[in-house]
Amino acid sequence: MSRRLPSLNALRAFEAGARHLSFTRAAQELHVTQTAISHQVRQLEEELGFQLFLRSTRRLELTPEGQRLAPVLTLALDRIGEAVAALRARKRDNHLRVSMAPAFGAKWLVGRLSRFWLAHPEVELELHHSPVLADFATDDVDLAVRYGRGPWTGLTSELLFRLEKVPVCSPRLLEGDHPLHRPEDLAHHVLLHESDHGFWLQWAASVGLEEVDVRRGPLIDDVSVLTQLAINGEGVALGSPWLLAEDLEAGRLVMPFAQQLEHPEGYHLVYPPGALEQPAARLFRDWLLAEVSGEGQD
Repeated sequence: MSRRLPSLNALRAFEAGARHLSFTRAAQELHVTQTAISHQVRQLEEELGFQLFLRSTRRLELTPEGQRLAPVLTLALDRIGEAVAALRARKRDNHLRVSMAPAFGAKWLVGRLSRFWLAHPEVELELHHSPVLADFATDDVDLAVRYGRGPWTGLTSELLFRLEKVPVCSPRLLEGDHPLHRPEDLAHHVLLHESDHGFWLQWAASVGLEEVDVRRGPLIDDVSVLTQLAINGEGVALGSPWLLAEDLEAGRLVMPFAQQLEHPEGYHLVYPPGALEQPAARLFRDWLLAEVSGEGQD
């Protein structure tokens, strides 16, 4: 059926003006100027061939034609708004934005995501990787995985795992002229440092390693690069068994010593109040905690 309808903008301008009986308040509602509202209503009247308002210096009044048209337009626009809101809510229910540190995504999450997609194909998952903490008030993020001690003010924080540190290296370094059998053997190998010497100094102190200078070796500010250097046999790194589980299971890395450095910081799932009312957020949160506990790996 062919519909001969006036401009939607003109109809919206008239409907707002009719509800408020004021072009000024209609302009404020629609975020345009009063002149724009007046112009659009005048165009509508010219197209229809009759007046919709009786104008005076102090007030607006609807003509009989305006009184007939206004409630029909209000009802129609309300129904359009309700339908659009329902569609947006449905999409929002299925759409999920998660922010996380790059190392967590690359070294722990990436090998497990296929299980989430298979279990919940209806969820439109959007992952954002950044070393900067997400701001729930401005970044349009539903959930976040943060590294630190926690908790964070005003947010719910659920610990996923702490990052104990243990020496890791290529299995090739267990052989050769200076095989790694005891912590003292580190004197013959390059030590790979994550941003500063702090972790190696703490680990050495925890195992009583005094005769080896653990300040030797390059500083690397990217955990993925540091891990790859260790896999390539370029040196010994301190890594987390949680993040390096796949590399350890595949034999790309080994732990030459069992001594671990207990570390108070770790990865936490963080979200604002009410976040889990969104079905997709609840599904992802429950799946993530099950993966951490091992329940999702069967």
